[in-house]
Amino acid sequence: MTEIREKAWAKLNISLDVAGKREDGYHDMLMVMQTVSLCDEVTVTLDESGRVRARSNLRFIPGDERNLAVRAANAFFAHCGVENMGAHIKMQKRIPVGAGMAGGSSDAAAVLRALNVLCKTGLSCAQLEMIAAEIGSDVAFCVSGGTQLASGRGEILSALPPMPDCEVVVCKPDFSVSTPELFRRLDAVKLRCHPDTQGIIELLSEGDLPKIARRMYNVFEDVPDRRHNEIAGIKSAMLDGGALGAVMTGTGSAVFGLYDDAAAARKTFDALCREWRSTAMAKIMPRIEV
Repeated sequence: MTEIREKAWAKLNISLDVAGKREDGYHDMLMVMQTVSLCDEVTVTLDESGRVRARSNLRFIPGDERNLAVRAANAFFAHCGVENMGAHIKMQKRIPVGAGMAGGSSDAAAVLRALNVLCKTGLSCAQLEMIAAEIGSDVAFCVSGGTQLASGRGEILSALPPMPDCEVVVCKPDFSVSTPELFRRLDAVKLRCHPDTQGIIELLSEGDLPKIARRMYNVFEDVPDRRHNEIAGIKSAMLDGGALGAVMTGTGSAVFGLYDDAAAARKTFDALCREWRSTAMAKIMPRIEV
């Protein structure tokens, strides 16, 4: 086998908390993270070119080392001692770019899973996550996804009871948010509220979707930004449309709502589509077996 196709699932933050800034310049995070069925399609083909390159349906996405998928392949080859091997990575992007949904990280994780099969290296999930942690903070989570608690930079992972099944509506406004800029603004403000992370974990054990949805919270929504008015408007539209809860994911700008009523989710999706083109419906995804 020289070619394999992998799905790269989008990530959502059920909760996102920042405990403080670390000496290494990163921040200590505490997040309940969940993969959903919105995904990119990643095809990896091995060759003897000795180099890794990538291309996608979006022309502005780089195909060199600036792309996390390329870095993932190079890191995998280096870790496994694979020499004189090349790879061509083709990505069909469906996850909105700059949305806080880990599209690039998920592509990188898909490349690691694909190469593990193509190269017959038999690396465990933990070993793939170790490589992934060197590439980007969200890549380790995206290796297996599902419902997990992420801490540290996001690379320290603990599996959680699965999120109850529900309908998900995701909407990204027509702007992206600079993650480094948002962290700089976060450092300049005093956070007033924090998510009830432990409460969410306990409710996951109980499978209580309405109470989980009501406790969803993202501290980045407290960082002053005039564009948050548009994010608040999307949240209001979701809640008015019957969402059990709605919150921004990651550093934004995408917002998602959870629904226990498929008809209400579809109606909200149709309404949001008329104003924001990057709107999608999705389902909760289980953990990937690596």
